[in-house]
Amino acid sequence: MISKKARKASGARSQAKTRKPAAKYSKVSKRDDGGSSLSRMLGTLQFFSRAQPVLSAEAIAERAGVPTSTAYRYVKQLTNAGLLIRWKGGFALGPRIMELDLQIRECDPVIVAAAEPMAELSRQTGLEVLLSKLYGRAIITVHIETGGFGRTLKFGRGRPLPLFRGSSSKSIVAFLPAARLRKLHEEARANGDKDALAQDWQTFYEAMLSIRKAGYSLTKGELNSGIEGISAPIFGGDRDVIGSLTLIGDLRRMAMLREEALIEVVQKTTNAISESLK
Repeated sequence: MISKKARKASGARSQAKTRKPAAKYSKVSKRDDGGSSLSRMLGTLQFFSRAQPVLSAEAIAERAGVPTSTAYRYVKQLTNAGLLIRWKGGFALGPRIMELDLQIRECDPVIVAAAEPMAELSRQTGLEVLLSKLYGRAIITVHIETGGFGRTLKFGRGRPLPLFRGSSSKSIVAFLPAARLRKLHEEARANGDKDALAQDWQTFYEAMLSIRKAGYSLTKGELNSGIEGISAPIFGGDRDVIGSLTLIGDLRRMAMLREEALIEVVQKTTNAISESLK
């Protein structure tokens, strides 16, 4: 005869065999898959450009490396969200992007803190002032104050800057931790970036240390021919570099101004902005 204790143990083993896996693991799996799908869907927005402002679902599928049915699902959801619109047999960027851009202009904490000091700096010098921010592996100019010249820049607002060329970028990357800077340099070289390939790590790092020691970067004609840029870093509340402020002008006009005074006023302005972001 089987004892009561043995029957109880046998029943527990039977339940253990039939028990379903803990729910939390299946939920995590679904979340991860959903997050990945969302990233891929939003990533399709990067395929639109000035050269190709309108794309078909088939073209999106090819670029994204997904089935056409998946691409149609992406564009349907993006269209419903206002991020895309139907246009001439394809799709183009939608009005929601403009709304978000306006919100960034009006609400981004760094732009809000920098806009008035930038305007004052432009009034004082008669030069253009650019605010650039670091976003992961990209540096983008997000705000410009101008003295009314209406200059057309190769890398104006919204267009990613070369990581290792131009004073705006150099005055940011020079203040990154050495490990992160080295990783960016190695990745850029692996991807064939000409600026990164032009200098080995040690030469590049020494150049960045020089900028870091000086507290500013000055370049001439590196991004726009005949244009000089003087930049200094902006730091966030944790004292990590988050962006830079750049004073730009024609080489002829800049030669008429005292360089040391311009450097001083740029650094004074960035210090004030950094202080307000603490």
